[in-house]
Amino acid sequence: MTKIITVANQKGGVGKTTTSVNLAAGLAVSEVHTLLIDMDPQANATLGCGIDYKSLVDTSIYEVLVGGLDINANIRHTEIPYLDILPSTTQLVGAEIEMVSMIGREMVLKKALDHLEKEYEYIIIDCPPSLGLLTINSLTASDSVMIPIQCEYYALEGLGQLLNTIRLVQRSLNRKLLIEGVLLTMYDSRLRLSQEVSEQVQSHFKDKVYKTFIRRNIRLGESPGFGKPIILYDASSAGAQDYMNLVGEILNNDGQETR
Repeated sequence: MTKIITVANQKGGVGKTTTSVNLAAGLAVSEVHTLLIDMDPQANATLGCGIDYKSLVDTSIYEVLVGGLDINANIRHTEIPYLDILPSTTQLVGAEIEMVSMIGREMVLKKALDHLEKEYEYIIIDCPPSLGLLTINSLTASDSVMIPIQCEYYALEGLGQLLNTIRLVQRSLNRKLLIEGVLLTMYDSRLRLSQEVSEQVQSHFKDKVYKTFIRRNIRLGESPGFGKPIILYDASSAGAQDYMNLVGEILNNDGQETR
């Protein structure tokens, strides 16, 4: 059975794409069949998996959402055997306007995923830093949503708006949608600020906060520039260790063992 997790936060710079790419890659190296869907017009998750979006012609999420093309024909393999990606291009920036007049516009991605031919154990969706139609489509198609929060000033700013959007989707479009968990990113144990943000988040979200923190890590920041998830760029780095710990925590929460 497939589990679909959307990684969402309308605030930029919280580690959303970094989490999407490295969570998907971590699941894949654990021999879990995984599909990463890039729903962000910036196409950073696509680039982070080593695919140049400028070379894509009729093989992106845009053609699936707006053109109604077969989702299976637009999925690409990555250099990690168990990881596939449905890439994005900058064309996606106009998709929300083009989808407005569609009947059932919030359900387009869900309907496309219903036609997947390959069986995946996990589907990870990277959302844009907004609460528009692309994010609504992702939440409507998902079983749960993971919320990355950076350990910096104003970390919780705007979070109420995201939670309200989740509630609206639960009420009207996807009753089964759950909060998968809250992930603290850019954590630095030497800084009092990181500890304060951690305390605030845990006070608000209780047991929904992952035990794993994603620490600040230079290698983690470098890896997208080389088109590689951190597990391929530097498997011994703190960033790779943190994301593999997160994978273990998720699999354990779902009653699975790491392979």
